[in-house]
Amino acid sequence: MQRALKWFAVLTTIAMLFVLIGGALVTKTGSGMGCGRSWPLCHGELIPSNITPELLIELSHRVVSGLAGLMVLGLSIWAWRAIGHVRETKFLALISFIFLILQGLIGAAAVVWGQSDFVLALHFGISLISFASVFLLTLLIFEVDKKFDADSVVIDKKMKFHIYGVIIYSYIVVYTGALVRHKLASLACPSWPLCSENRPFPIQLHEWIQMGHRFAAGLIFVWILLAAIQALKSYRNQRVIYWGWLIALFLVSAQVITGALIVFTKLNLYIALAHAFFISCLFGILSYLVLLAARSKHNEQRLSHLPNQAKRMTSIIVK
Repeated sequence: MQRALKWFAVLTTIAMLFVLIGGALVTKTGSGMGCGRSWPLCHGELIPSNITPELLIELSHRVVSGLAGLMVLGLSIWAWRAIGHVRETKFLALISFIFLILQGLIGAAAVVWGQSDFVLALHFGISLISFASVFLLTLLIFEVDKKFDADSVVIDKKMKFHIYGVIIYSYIVVYTGALVRHKLASLACPSWPLCSENRPFPIQLHEWIQMGHRFAAGLIFVWILLAAIQALKSYRNQRVIYWGWLIALFLVSAQVITGALIVFTKLNLYIALAHAFFISCLFGILSYLVLLAARSKHNEQRLSHLPNQAKRMTSIIVK
């Protein structure tokens, strides 16, 4: 059963990635009204009669989201029963499904009644929380085999500051990026990294939105770089933290590169979707680091009950 649960968890995580990328595809192709003001049907029809590319994109996204919802519900129940003894399982199971439902309701409300761009920008972030919860559930399922040292991680206050700070700030970056898409400001500034060769500073709203996102993305790159340097110096013997920050640095670098390429290629669709893919993966990695940081205090308390010799060995490993 454990092997089947692992496969199902991986497939559910992939399905949630498709939901995120599909949502980005709908926005970037302007297909949000592909089914008109009708939900869950298209133009009030079970089988649409007038097929358009926008309709196919929007309808496919709805179908994938619906299937992913059923898979998330199934995974939540299965994980609850199989590894419910792991203290994070029940919380993640609830969050993953609740936020997926919330994402669907916001999407439906946007279709039926319409929403402002500032509200629609929350849609991707809500889906991201659901994806991260499913991703963490999957990692918990694989942790049961004790294939890596996630249960013995001890994190100092400085690293915890980086972890909690970056995950909160990353959500701001995600929101500004989603706002760029919904406000159609992706090409508001034709140059990179400055807004324009002749005029480096923004002067109107769309340019301010675009440059605000670039500034936010640049700052998170620097922050993750600093955290990765600390991990290289102090956490070589704690592989989960060490590799977690290195992977985060790779993903944020890819995020910055694809962001620049969006401008240089005049909004190439595949690069734009890769941009959404990298931020989704980055948020998942950062979420796992948050989980490890939350466990750290419990690990410290558990290690405090070890014999003195074992504690000395542990302190050497941590250093």
